[in-house]
Amino acid sequence: MDGQIAQEALSAAGSVSLWDLFWQAGFVVKLVMIGLLAASIWSWAIIIDKTMRYGAFRRQLNRFESHFWSGQSLEELYHTLSERRTNGMGALFVAAMREWKKSFEKGARSPIGLQARIEKAMDVTLAREMDNLESRLGFLATVGSAAPFVGLFGTVIGIMTSFQAIAGSQQTSLAVVAPGIAEALLATAIGLVAAIPAVVAYNKLSADAGKLGMRLEAFADEFSAILSRQIDEKLTQPR
Repeated sequence: MDGQIAQEALSAAGSVSLWDLFWQAGFVVKLVMIGLLAASIWSWAIIIDKTMRYGAFRRQLNRFESHFWSGQSLEELYHTLSERRTNGMGALFVAAMREWKKSFEKGARSPIGLQARIEKAMDVTLAREMDNLESRLGFLATVGSAAPFVGLFGTVIGIMTSFQAIAGSQQTSLAVVAPGIAEALLATAIGLVAAIPAVVAYNKLSADAGKLGMRLEAFADEFSAILSRQIDEKLTQPR
């Protein structure tokens, strides 16, 4: 008898695919699975997009640093960059130079006030650049932390439904119990499939964004020091 039950269970398990488990699941469990699959697809879209964008952003920083330290005058570089949309170090440079030129056109007299305005302009631009770098990373963090629990919720609902069906049929053989439990556990598996890449990618991308942000902050500090020296020289020249 036990051998017959085992054979029935193996036969049932062999004839049931993941797709069959999905269609046999209850309405709530299906919603959970669909939501988790959608979250996983969107997470991968963010991961791929951010990886490509960070790579392009890093190359753009390298190109700008090469131009900035090539010996080209600040006025020429500003004239070139101000005519097009810029980001990264270019955006910081343009914001600082724009404030510099506006202040001297209006006859700036206080080096402290001018320096403060330039640093404020770069701080605002830096905050905007960091927002762009870190945008949508919060979704990965949310999926990574919530997806396993959402999958567990689907599992609990599925197991409760299976036990209710068992009670109604009054049959407790493994062949009757196994498909329902498998459907329920599939929700947890999908939750883990969605959560694990999201957590790993969030940690990696957050670290990459932090490194890029540190490069931007270092450039802002260095360029601020350069402008500070030029402000002192320009405002102390005899008129």
